[in-house]
Amino acid sequence: QVQLVESGGGLVQAGGSLRLSCAASGRTFSYYAMAWFRQAPGKEREFVTAISWGGGATYYADSVKGRFTISRDNTNDTAYLQMNSLKPEDTAVYYCAAVRRIYPDLRTIADYWGQGTQVTVSS
Repeated sequence: QVQLVESGGGLVQAGGSLRLSCAASGRTFSYYAMAWFRQAPGKEREFVTAISWGGGATYYADSVKGRFTISRDNTNDTAYLQMNSLKPEDTAVYYCAAVRRIYPDLRTIADYWGQGTQVTVSS
């Protein structure tokens, strides 16, 4: 029902910024919360951030709070991840997901996933 395509990844220096986009297609985009996850080499996939259906509620992992901002534009079916003050430990493949549930402990139930986009932070 929903297809997701990430873009905007690349190589940046520590302290720099990058903006990821997640373009969605399908009739049900606006009814899903959206989330970003990341997976570094040899590590498990981890939750980064999520945003509610209408954008009124956001959630952030402690590791990115204050540096990353999630947003969505339901008029063009796109979710965004603005990443500032990037650190080498932010290096990972970043995935967007359409999620059905977000629990208080930030565990999620995701129905759809994008293909991922590589973010590499040097220095």
